[in-house]
Amino acid sequence: MPKLQKTSLFLLRIVLGWLYFYAGITKVMDPEWSAGGYLKGAKAFKGLYAFFASPSVLPMIDFLNQWGLTLIGVALILGISIRLAATFGVTMMILYYLPLGFPYPNAHSLIVDEHIVYSAALIVLCAFKAGKTWGLEEKFRSSRFMKTSFGKMFFS
Repeated sequence: MPKLQKTSLFLLRIVLGWLYFYAGITKVMDPEWSAGGYLKGAKAFKGLYAFFASPSVLPMIDFLNQWGLTLIGVALILGISIRLAATFGVTMMILYYLPLGFPYPNAHSLIVDEHIVYSAALIVLCAFKAGKTWGLEEKFRSSRFMKTSFGKMFFS
């Protein structure tokens, strides 16, 4: 892969990683933050998102949002388990996108909004094995942790 492509892939991985990390860590550090308002404002799939906003489920949804975003960001920045991080990232973006309503997810979008763009960028990082481009993917894959059954089950 030419150096310009490697550099572009690296920069995409770092800026997207920072975006996810910052979005997550600011939620972790804010004790007042909750996904409840977003979930209750769903325009589509109202039943599903009302379930997610229910008092018994919302704490888990908040935790998954806060730490999911943070850990996806860390994985992207370090270049570790990009495939796993991208899979969870795309899943989160779809879950964020669905309640917005189709085909106008917001006032300035027709079908495609930032959630779709972030998903596409994650797919690119996954497809090009971006963790191998100036990342720790190879070192992580050859680590003792990866030889454990837990490592093989969740990160292979």
